[in-house]
Amino acid sequence: MTVVSERPAPGPKPEIDPEPKTLPELITFGVVVAAPLVALVAAIPFAWGWGLGWVDIAIAAVFYVVSGLGVTVGFHRYFTHGSFKAKRPLKLALGIAGSISLEMSVLDWVATHRKHHKFSDKEGDPHSPWRFGPGFWSMAKGLLWAHMGWLFETHRTNREKYAPDLLKDPDIIRLHKWFPVLAITSMTAPAVLGGLLTWSWWGAVTAFFWGTLIRIGLLHHVTWSINSICHVFGEEAFESRDKSRNVWWLAIPSFGESWHNLHHSDPTCARHGALKGQIDLSAGVIRWFEKAGWAYDVRWPTPERLAAKRIGG
Repeated sequence: MTVVSERPAPGPKPEIDPEPKTLPELITFGVVVAAPLVALVAAIPFAWGWGLGWVDIAIAAVFYVVSGLGVTVGFHRYFTHGSFKAKRPLKLALGIAGSISLEMSVLDWVATHRKHHKFSDKEGDPHSPWRFGPGFWSMAKGLLWAHMGWLFETHRTNREKYAPDLLKDPDIIRLHKWFPVLAITSMTAPAVLGGLLTWSWWGAVTAFFWGTLIRIGLLHHVTWSINSICHVFGEEAFESRDKSRNVWWLAIPSFGESWHNLHHSDPTCARHGALKGQIDLSAGVIRWFEKAGWAYDVRWPTPERLAAKRIGG
């Protein structure tokens, strides 16, 4: 009689990816965090003296808008939550635009954010400001952790568990592998443009300062503020299972991401600022993509769905 051995059922995938962060990666994170922070402190005296021109402003603004929308429309609403479907050229463009923000590769960004939603403001959340509990000092420590401390964890979120769909997409794998090249391009392109447009080395230097250091620093801190500030301060209009809040003064620089309460109440919704007076630039861009035929099956909010989730509604 032949005995057929039964294979044990596969267990749940671990939270931590088997590939830990390397020392060069952690050092790079440190440089990416520290250098723009120092530049932000130096920005006012630098601009007051001799280091800011219209070319610098234009380069910094273009790179901020492109990389910022790459994160909000691409990494967040499209790749993470599937708020809409995109044709392949748009998918690639959004992946590249998000990558030049230097926040993470699309694969790691999506895996981390999906884990955040699974455990939002509870144990297991990668960047909750409530990590150390309530109270002034605990919250101060938690806000710093949620803002940027979590970036220096030695492990990374398990890609296979939280982004299995992206692992099966050859385009995403290429974008992930090309992330270092895209990051270097993002850092050097402003200087090259500044030098060519002004035909001077000084033009390259000032464009690097504003278009690379200040632009990256500002975008990072705006993005990180959604993790920290928008989970502690602000107003709550919709029911959610966490402490997500709306912070109006971050709406413009974050392209609508700071209408964070509805997002956590209805994560797949393509519009985060759905109430009267809530400006959501990312939703406007998605609308343009839809009208151009590049995006489709957009998950727009409906009055009935909003009413069902309104507090006291």
